[in-house]
Amino acid sequence: MKIEQWEVVGNKSLERIFKFKDFKEALGFVNRVGELAEEENHHPDILLFSWNKVRITLTTHKEHRITDKDFNLAEEINKIYNK
Repeated sequence: MKIEQWEVVGNKSLERIFKFKDFKEALGFVNRVGELAEEENHHPDILLFSWNKVRITLTTHKEHRITDKDFNLAEEINKIYNK
């Protein structure tokens, strides 16, 4: 299964870089993703870097691989980004 714009890294994680118009917009996205992660009880690695970019890495640590939970969360994160 492939999710729009997400890259499979080493068959162990999904990763995507999101770009925004400014720091405030990027930070708002990080906060919305954090809320979603709490609801789903599935927590990605989130890096807010530069002044307008966010890198999200998804993996199921317990399984040491990508699982359906990662693909599902990636789809939900895409929805947040595309709003």
